[in-house]
Amino acid sequence: MKRAAAGPAYAAPGWLDHAAAWLLALLWVLPLLYAVWTAFHPGEYATRFALVAPLTLSNFARAWEAAPFARYFLNTALLVLMILAVQLVLGTLAAYAFARYDFRGRHVLFALVLVQLMVMPDILLVENYKTMSRLGLVDTLLAIGLPYFASAFAIFLLRQTFMGIPKELDEAARVEGASALQTLWRVYVPLARPVYTAFALVSVSTHWNNFLWPLIITNSPTARPLTVGLQVFASTDQGIDWSVITAATLMSSAPLLVAFLLFQRQFVQSFMRAGIK
Repeated sequence: MKRAAAGPAYAAPGWLDHAAAWLLALLWVLPLLYAVWTAFHPGEYATRFALVAPLTLSNFARAWEAAPFARYFLNTALLVLMILAVQLVLGTLAAYAFARYDFRGRHVLFALVLVQLMVMPDILLVENYKTMSRLGLVDTLLAIGLPYFASAFAIFLLRQTFMGIPKELDEAARVEGASALQTLWRVYVPLARPVYTAFALVSVSTHWNNFLWPLIITNSPTARPLTVGLQVFASTDQGIDWSVITAATLMSSAPLLVAFLLFQRQFVQSFMRAGIK
């Protein structure tokens, strides 16, 4: 009797979890649904929902013509690819050194790398700006990406992965005459491919959406990424037309949304395989 009575009591939290999950999902998707509705309908329907409202693409055309979004897209694509490429190279080399080489101060240096994970990037805005100013890099894509080239998260994640690879593979490669870099490229990198995929997804999405540092370090459209360009476009000086603003917002976020919808399975599997051991 006690077990039978306890069944519904234990089942209730499960229903609550599902209800809370659906509620959070609904709260997350509502702004996106509103943006889609407003972007594809004339301005007079921005706050009025009617099934007979006409569809239009003119909001996207007006947004594209009102600001140099082609330049913003190019800047953002070059920026995220530049940051990702440098992060993968530096992270791979540093992680391999920490995982396989025994040198004085290795643990202290790795602890200093981990400290970077605890420092909020906003704390370093002033110092980073001073450094870029001294280097003459203000208002350039290099200035936006330079503070993020050495990723502590990439080093930590790859080090943990490399340490899980058997050292016998190292020794076998050395017997075959492979150098350290050849061993790294032909043995370690292929085995860590899921981790590289997971980190690449996080890095691209993070720097595609980065706003504060690019806003501070850029002054002209030649170096502005999408996030800063969208903020300038949506400022009150340009007038507030929610249909055009939401159309521009959808254009800015569409690449990430499409990429996530196409690669969501790989996204989840990469993180599952990249579990820290």
